[in-house]
Amino acid sequence: ETFALAEACSVNTVLTNPALCDVINNYWRAGGKIQFISDCGGKDILAMTQKSIDRGAAACYIQGGVADDLVEKGKFDLIAKALELTRKNGLPAGIGGHKLSTIQACVDKGLRPDFWMKTLHRTNYWSASPKPENDNIWCDDPEATAAYMRQLPEPWIAFKVLAAGALHPKLEFKHAFERGADFICVGMYDFQVVDDVNIALSVLNGALVRQREWRA
Repeated sequence: ETFALAEACSVNTVLTNPALCDVINNYWRAGGKIQFISDCGGKDILAMTQKSIDRGAAACYIQGGVADDLVEKGKFDLIAKALELTRKNGLPAGIGGHKLSTIQACVDKGLRPDFWMKTLHRTNYWSASPKPENDNIWCDDPEATAAYMRQLPEPWIAFKVLAAGALHPKLEFKHAFERGADFICVGMYDFQVVDDVNIALSVLNGALVRQREWRA
């Protein structure tokens, strides 16, 4: 029902984990058309990438937290293998990151995906500052993120743009697009879909002052 509602609002793509591949496949068998991008999350990245490909993903990427961990451990070869596997099967291949340093390290190593997934949100909400950090902030320097992403030629899908519900879409959709995001990935409940789509359309049809040329 949620997928059907999203399609009725002209949302043509969702982002999900391989665990929901079968749910989407069942939706397709019932007549649904929505595409899905897989984050390929799981214990075995290459196996989850292959599963996503086999189940009809429109694109695959390495989930942000997973990519952060791989970069920290210096496992750039595994990132490269996941990109290669995805592209070999004719799909766009992406790299995610919660940390800007993850994106920077991949670029420095010559890993250039077909698209980036990078967190972007402001830090002016009350729960952004408590330490130690415990899943309360996902983009600790939005201005540095926007400045760095501005130089990259690949499309950028910004996610966590509402800081997991701490910020309101009326302000944050515009913030994300003006800071250079080409697309936004927004988590929402079914009862929020109509309002969020209308807000997004209003922002995109309004006056945007972009810091980056659109990439597609």
